[in-house]
Order: sequence, then C-alpha cells, then structure tokens
Amino acid sequence: MKSLAVFSKGTSIKSKPTAATAFRVMVDKEVADHIRSWRLILLLVLLVLTFLGALYVSLSNIRVAVSNTQDPDSTFLYLKLLTTTDGTMPTFHVFLNFLGPLLGIALGFDAINSEQNNGTLIRLMAQPIYRDNLILAKFASALILVGALFFTLVLLMIGAGLCITGVWIEPVEVLRIFTFAVLTVVYVGFWLSLSILFSIAFKQTATSALAAIGVWLFFTVFYQIVVNLVIGALVPRQAILTEADIVGYNEMVLNILRLAPSQLFSDATTTLLMPSVRSLGPMTMEQMAGAIPAPLPFTESLMVVWPQLSGLLAATFLCFAYSYYLFMRREIRS
Repeated sequence: MKSLAVFSKGTSIKSKPTAATAFRVMVDKEVADHIRSWRLILLLVLLVLTFLGALYVSLSNIRVAVSNTQDPDSTFLYLKLLTTTDGTMPTFHVFLNFLGPLLGIALGFDAINSEQNNGTLIRLMAQPIYRDNLILAKFASALILVGALFFTLVLLMIGAGLCITGVWIEPVEVLRIFTFAVLTVVYVGFWLSLSILFSIAFKQTATSALAAIGVWLFFTVFYQIVVNLVIGALVPRQAILTEADIVGYNEMVLNILRLAPSQLFSDATTTLLMPSVRSLGPMTMEQMAGAIPAPLPFTESLMVVWPQLSGLLAATFLCFAYSYYLFMRREIRS
C-alpha cells in the first residue's frame, strides 16, 4: 500500500492546513489506496459472487417459500431473499458471518506496521498533522468502503427483487434490511479494529495477519468445541435435571457462546431477517403456552437484538480505544 506521506505532494495549500483538512486528505488517500489494492479487489469479487449465488438460489426457491402458509414470515418477500435456501449453499447472512471478518482483517492488518517498516511513518509525522488523525483516518476510510459495499449490495438485492418479482417492498422490510446492513458494518468494524490493534502491537505484517486470523479461527471453529467440552465436564451426565435446570443450563451455555462476535452477529441477523423469532434463549412450556406464531414489529425485534448490537459496538470501541492508546504512546523513530 502506498504511503500516506505523499498526500501533500499533490495538494496545493497556501496556508497551514487545519486538522479537518489534513484528516480529509488522509481519508481520501487511504480510500484510493484501498480501492487500488489487489487484496481488496479479490475480496470484493468473492463477496459479490457469494451475494449473486445466494440471491440466485433464493430467487429460484422464493415461490415455494412464499406459498408456505405454515411459515409466519412468508409474507416478507424481500426478507426471504436473504434467508431462503434449498440446502445447496448457505444463505447470504451466513456467508457474511464467515467472510466479513476476512474483509476487516484484510483492510487493517498492515495499517500501521507497513508504514513503519517502509520508513514512511516518520515522513508522515513530519507533515503538519496530528498523530491521532492518522489512526482515525485508517479506521474511517476502511469503514467508508465497507459501508458503501454492503449498502450497495442491499440496494442491488432490492432492485433485483423489484425487477424479477414486481412486488412492492414494504417499509418494515426496508427498515429490517438496512438495519441488517448497519449490523454487518459494525461486525466487520470489530475485526477491522482488532486487526489495526495487532498492526500496532506487532512490527511485522505477517505476524499481525496471522494473529488476527488465529483469533478469527478460534472463535469460528474452536470456541464452541471448547465451551461444550468444559460445560460437559462440569455437569454430571447421570444427573437428573428438572425443566428449570435444563433451561438454566442452556441459558448459561448460550451466554458463554455469546462472548464470540460471530454468535452475536448470528443471533442479531436471525432476529432481524426472521420477524417471527421472539426470543434468542430457551423458553419453558409455561412461557410458550398461548403464544401465537406471528411476526414481531420492527421495534420489538430491535429490542431483542439490542444486547447483541451493543455488545459488538462495545467490543469495537474497546479494541479501537486500546489501539489509539498504544499508537499515541508508541515511539515511531525506531
């Protein structure tokens, strides 16, 4: 990636630039560098192909999904485009749970250490800019690209549905789909902030990339296995459990699994794209008695997923705040 230290060569500023002007120039330069990088192009091609494949499968099976009168979500045609599958491939939001972290890691694993290894970080800091503007520009430019990508995919999905089905989209579907896009940007933003943290903590780009991928693999593949092994060892297999004990046990397991960002994203997207989901935890027979299978209003679904959304936001801010702290105290002349 080209250094930000060249941002002043093509900029004619007669007077001393303000902090806002320098920040805007750095963001523009970072966005341009990301767009021209081959790794981002390859990931974009992979995401777009995944989106088109999932959309094709859902459109091929949308008539069966909509005609199912037993499904309370069958009236939401455009939500079905994101959740319908015939079993040959996962739905698009399941793919995002897997590919979203790779996008965030690819945009941030060499954000700082590549500048220092190339000797351009000192030249950049010699410019009339603040140090915090650099890390803010790195984070903001990547989020701008991620947000533009997913909102474009959402608009393409809505446009394809309008052209093929001719069915008018409901306002509640627009709210749910765009909230899903915002949630995806937050999810990718967490992995972006984590990869930027590793790019500050490690001097070599390969080490920071491997560390970020290792964390992603642990939470995606091994975390659930470890939790099940630990819980299984603590709970006796021969114990006689009441219904309340089983509900409490399952609730404890779910709470531990929700320490993984992928589980938070999966719970939130399932609730947003399937309005009939009323709870993300186990329920007793007394709680289910008299419940009518009907879709929840958007505000109530948002209240259900608010803990997951706030958890992802808190994890993102925590990683970025620690990255900010490390970078502001780091010696860049070595």
